[in-house]
Amino acid sequence: MPCILTIDDSSTIRTIITKQMTDLGFEVEQAEDGVQGLAKLEVITPDLILLDVTMPVMDGPTMLAKLRESKNTTPVIMLTSESKRAIVAGAMKLGIDDYILKPFKPEELRAKVLKALRVDGAAPSAETPISASPVAPKSAAPAAASSPGLQFTDVLLIDDMENVHKKFRTMLPAHFSMSACVSAREAIQLCQERVYRVVVIDMVIPDINSVALMNQLRALQPHAVMVALALRSANDTSAEVKANGFSDLLSKPFDGGAIDEFLGRHFEVDEVLVVDGNVLTCGKFEGKEEKIERYFSRVRTLARESLEKLASACHDEALIDLSMAPVRNDRLIHLVMLVDKECKRLGLGLRIIGTPDIKRALASVTDTADIPFFETRSAATEAA
Repeated sequence: MPCILTIDDSSTIRTIITKQMTDLGFEVEQAEDGVQGLAKLEVITPDLILLDVTMPVMDGPTMLAKLRESKNTTPVIMLTSESKRAIVAGAMKLGIDDYILKPFKPEELRAKVLKALRVDGAAPSAETPISASPVAPKSAAPAAASSPGLQFTDVLLIDDMENVHKKFRTMLPAHFSMSACVSAREAIQLCQERVYRVVVIDMVIPDINSVALMNQLRALQPHAVMVALALRSANDTSAEVKANGFSDLLSKPFDGGAIDEFLGRHFEVDEVLVVDGNVLTCGKFEGKEEKIERYFSRVRTLARESLEKLASACHDEALIDLSMAPVRNDRLIHLVMLVDKECKRLGLGLRIIGTPDIKRALASVTDTADIPFFETRSAATEAA
């Protein structure tokens, strides 16, 4: 019977993990921080470690470094509320098998654990042929994520026309890293050598089934977002590509506004909304005033998704920290009204954290005036 060691300072997270793992028939051991985790490993030999990033006494990355220094090669899945590239890339260099963003859905946790334990098979090799069938390989092991020392890269673009590569590169911010290739074999090789945040695949490449290629690359890059690239048309093809397993659609010829939205969806999550347990914190707005609506639009979208995950993780309440959010009364109120509506739909309580200016703005509207409001996170937590 496999043994799982969960290391997290949140008793709620440990309880959720324990329930999910015991339901799968696994044994579970617990620790509250890295020091306790290392002590546990002196007396038990788990098959998999579920390791939180942010903990008191000793955090996850520090414990992971000590673990690998001692030549312990136990598979590790990192649990983190931080989606910043530096944190994920640093953990991958130390040799994690995968990572999960908190809050997570139980089915996501189970799938990642089963994949890390290689219950259903091994990863494909570079010599595995690209089948014309759109059926994904069975639970392939995350080869890219499990190998230490891999280079972290933002985007991989696969298109048989090099001019598309050049145009796309000019539209990305200068600090973004990008790889590009024209063939399936090159794409597989790159995905074995690097770790990608997003993989963009053209839907029309000669002699290549793009859906089958996407499925094979997903086995090598299980954490990456798979995006279809297609010519802009009057017909809405987003439903079709998502039915084939892609997470998003990008149209060409490239449009500045569409590229901004694409980057906002896949690269700026950690800037506008950070989730830590059941606390959703809005990031600081930095940019020109004409982009303020985009900021609030992204926060609204991410808030909906995050609240769904909080409910799935059996949290009773959501705390929304607006302290760094820009005070634009109409947009701010609209955001809070949406969050309040979603919380009621999901059966979650709601507490707002913010500045006196935000408190005055919410108090001026009947729909938001009665929502519990606190000026500090500690006060909101103590009142819960």
